Amino acid sequence: MFRNHGKKLAAALALAGALTLPFQAHAFDAKQKEEIGAIVKEYLLANPEILMDVQEALQQKQMQAQQQQASAAITDNQKAIFNAAEDISLGNPDGDVTIVEFFDYNCGYCKRALSDMDAMLEADKNVRFVLKELPILGPDSLAAHKVSAAFRDLAPEKYGEFHRALLSGEDRATEETAIALAAKLGVSEADIRKQMEVKPHDDAVRNAYSLAQSLGITGTPSYVIANEAVFGAVGIDELREKVANVRSCGKAAC
Repeated sequence: MFRNHGKKLAAALALAGALTLPFQAHAFDAKQKEEIGAIVKEYLLANPEILMDVQEALQQKQMQAQQQQASAAITDNQKAIFNAAEDISLGNPDGDVTIVEFFDYNCGYCKRALSDMDAMLEADKNVRFVLKELPILGPDSLAAHKVSAAFRDLAPEKYGEFHRALLSGEDRATEETAIALAAKLGVSEADIRKQMEVKPHDDAVRNAYSLAQSLGITGTPSYVIANEAVFGAVGIDELREKVANVRSCGKAAC
């Protein structure tokens, strides 16, 4: 038997590694395999931080794979992501950096991230912020987004005000709350319902779902900045850093 855990583990892993070779698959009998397993278990119990290192390495590998998928999707879908006809942008329409946000009106994290967008647009007059509606939180969200799309068609100059008010509301966003808000902003329920019938925007929603799937987006808010997808409400500091990187090297991470 070995005298210390480090030597035990090294020997056990070396022996276990040999098991992966086809011509040595039966090199150890049942008792030897049991001893190897006991040595590995003993070492891991004495040094559990190794499992944390393994978990961190796995997460890093998964994140890299996710970003590779997103980067390829961004390359293949430039127009649909950054310049889709059904989307609307706030800030500078000719800004040198574009941030695309996928959001849902009933997403709590999106509500908190609203202040990040406003702070960015207030401090940086050369950013274009594209709002891409991704209603994934049930029928109420889908209905509210359809009202939002109709309002945007009828009163695009007021869409920013509508968006902020509906997203920051304490009540759940529904068709009824969205229509009531539209009426407050001067667009009648009759006009909204007529526009929803004439132009239901079903294709826009399907396109958003398809893009999200291609990008690996599973929740809101999520962003696209230059060549990178940013998952979650990462906060104003990270958004600013990525914008600065785009200006410096043309990528979200230099």
